[in-house]
Formats: sequence, C-alpha cells, structure tokens
Amino acid sequence: MKTKHTILSILAAGTLAASAVGETVKLAYPNWAEGIAMTNLAAVILEDEMGYDVELTQADPGVIYAAVADGDQDVFLDAWLPNTHADYWDRYGDSLENLGVTYGYGVTGLVVPSYVDIDSIEELNSIAEELDNKITGIGTGAGITKNTDIVIDEYDLDLVQVNSSGPAMTAALAEAIENGDPIVVTGWKPHWMFGRFDLKVLKDPRGVYPIDGLRKVARPGFTEDMPEVANFMKNFSLTEDQLLSLMLAIDESDDDAYDVAADWVRDNGPLVDSWIPRN
Repeated sequence: MKTKHTILSILAAGTLAASAVGETVKLAYPNWAEGIAMTNLAAVILEDEMGYDVELTQADPGVIYAAVADGDQDVFLDAWLPNTHADYWDRYGDSLENLGVTYGYGVTGLVVPSYVDIDSIEELNSIAEELDNKITGIGTGAGITKNTDIVIDEYDLDLVQVNSSGPAMTAALAEAIENGDPIVVTGWKPHWMFGRFDLKVLKDPRGVYPIDGLRKVARPGFTEDMPEVANFMKNFSLTEDQLLSLMLAIDESDDDAYDVAADWVRDNGPLVDSWIPRN
C-alpha cells in the first residue's frame, strides 16, 4: 500500500478535495506533534494490518473541521474537545460523528524552561523585559492561540503573542534552552518537548486554559459506510507514555513519520492487535 500525503495552506479553507468513498481512508491532521504521530500511526495500521489505502492531508484545524463535516475527509484524530476547539464544534459538531477519545488528558497553557524563576502566569510581567515582551506561539487557527489572547487580557500581561507554527515554536524553545535564555511559549501535553526538555506549565489561577480529551471525529455516515474502520478508531487510544515514546521517536529520527510509526507498530504488537476489530 502507498500512503498519499497532501499539505494544504491555512488559507485553503473549503478546498480539500473529495474522493469517492471506498477502500481509501482519508485522514486529516494539523502540523502538531501529537497529530502527526497519532495520524501516521493509524495510517500504518490501516494499511499494513487491515489492508486499506490511506490518504493523509495536513491542514489548519479550521479547514479540517469544515472538510470532515462536508464529507471531503473521513476522520480527524486530534480534536481538542469539549473546550479548546469549542468554536469549531459549535459550528460543525452537528454534522460530525464522535468516535471517542484517543488521549484523555490534553493540557494547554504557557510553558517555560524549569530554570525560569516563576511558577504562575500572574508573575510573567515581572520578567516581561527579559522575554522581549513576547509569547512565542503557534498557528493562528489553534484554540490555544485564541485562549492565549484571552490570557493576555485577563492577566493584563505586558506581552504580545507572536504566532508561527508548532515546529517553529519548538525550534525557538530549543535555541533558548541551549543558550540558557528565558522564553515563554504556548505549549501543550501530550508533546515530545516534555520528554526532551525540563519544562513547567505555568499555573493558571483564573482557569483560562482548559483540560480536554483528544477525540476522533468523522464525517457524516462514516460508521455506516466503513464500519470496520470506525470500530478500529473507537478502539484506538494511547496513554501518555505510549504517545510520548512515539512522538520522541519521530522527532529524533531523520526518517518520515510514517516509517517511524511502522517501526513503533512492530515493537508494540500486542497493543496494536488489541485495537484491530476481529470477526
């Protein structure tokens, strides 16, 4: 089987191409570490263990929700619900099938290296100048980006959020840690950076950043059209240690994420086998 990979711009809302429902499973994912890991893992299993073809499409989360709701993509495995992606769910949720939780304790917030001498968002203004008055963020379509704008207002922070992407954020974090410089980033768990670096999530006493489950959502009629794949998706779930091991392996490898996921599948046969529905 050959996996088809597609990358779409954040500006490409509404343009994800449709294909006929059949033996090809279309999985859409954002450029986030856990989304890359979970989606490639599912693709390997669907192809190598279950005999399907898989088409992988990378896009902004808003594009993904619209495409799945319209039936142009089959499944999105990285829906942060019910809170972080609440706006997307309010808009598209009535058209989506909920296939359950992939990972049950998704944490978002502001993250600093452990050597930064503060523990709470309330203390950020005390080091604002050392931070060049900026929070290093990710893409503008992410729920954590919207919540960080709320945090800046709620805590009256003397900082601005500078948006880029997940990989650009982790590159800036790695460079700051290498130089021993202070930095604050928009971060989340699960993410490989917590396995690589000594980090802390700043306390959020006003409760702006929520706790979510990472859910699998599917297009209308998906379970009826592809019941075996839907049952697999319902079974498919990972602990923090399992997901972290896969994310770290992908980040540390020069190989494609799909190939790293294939190695992970071979090393975790009993777990993988427990996800695959049997007649």
